Amino acid sequence: MSKVVLVTDSTSDIPLATRERLGIEMVPLRVIFGEESYLDNVRLLPAQFYDKLKNANALPTTSQPSPAQFLEVYERLIAEGSSVVSVHLSSAMSGTYQSATIARSMLDDDSRVTVIDSRSASYGYGALVVAAAEAAARGASREEVEAEVLRLRGEMKLYFLVSTLEYLQKGGRIGKAAAIFGTLLNIKPILTIGDDGVIFPIDKVRGQKRAVARIVELLESDFGPGAAIDLAVVDTPGEVGAADDLVEALRARFKIAGFHRSEIGSVIGTHAGPGTAGLFVFPAGSGHVV
Repeated sequence: MSKVVLVTDSTSDIPLATRERLGIEMVPLRVIFGEESYLDNVRLLPAQFYDKLKNANALPTTSQPSPAQFLEVYERLIAEGSSVVSVHLSSAMSGTYQSATIARSMLDDDSRVTVIDSRSASYGYGALVVAAAEAAARGASREEVEAEVLRLRGEMKLYFLVSTLEYLQKGGRIGKAAAIFGTLLNIKPILTIGDDGVIFPIDKVRGQKRAVARIVELLESDFGPGAAIDLAVVDTPGEVGAADDLVEALRARFKIAGFHRSEIGSVIGTHAGPGTAGLFVFPAGSGHVV
């Protein structure tokens, strides 16, 4: 049985040390400030990105990898005798999954490559890739690794809080009037991602304290009060956001069996802005590695 290698893209926000330990291949997106283009999480790390963002005259843009970039990785891994499970940012948010799918169709033999739409973002699917890579390291087949990704995708609950509505408005996620009105009233939209991979507000409350309390309520509805959970938290470096408040509140109301904290990278940060916090929660013992 051939070795199974996980391929992802830079929006999975998996730390470099973890990728190296598990042999996860990462294909980067690009972040563009004016005339300057950077490979996300290669030539532009999260802390560097948020420093540049503070001084930018205009919001940066992002660009997906080309099919050729994925094709090079797939062909190299196949030549090495490996099979591939390639997991990517929600197809509703980016063309990255489509690029990977096109690359697979360009192979002489595509039977050793599986491409999966995570229907998620950031470590929400990075966690799936890590767990799948752990399974592959234990000797799981490509079909078993694929099944692990799909199972965990179905078990995960996720919620995001943004510090400001400015970036959602600039990126076209919400209207300008809604952004101004929401900012004046200190409205905090609680965002999630649907089964179709689309971001939408599940609730809107006034103030961070109420937003944190509401997320706790939602998770108690998802898993039951006092449940044992695995928790992954992401936030942006150098910013005071809601992540610490969320972790403290969850520790008081749940049994946290596994915990991971990671940084939101440049691409997701372009659209969500500094101070964003995200939670990705699984039932404890589900097989998820944090």
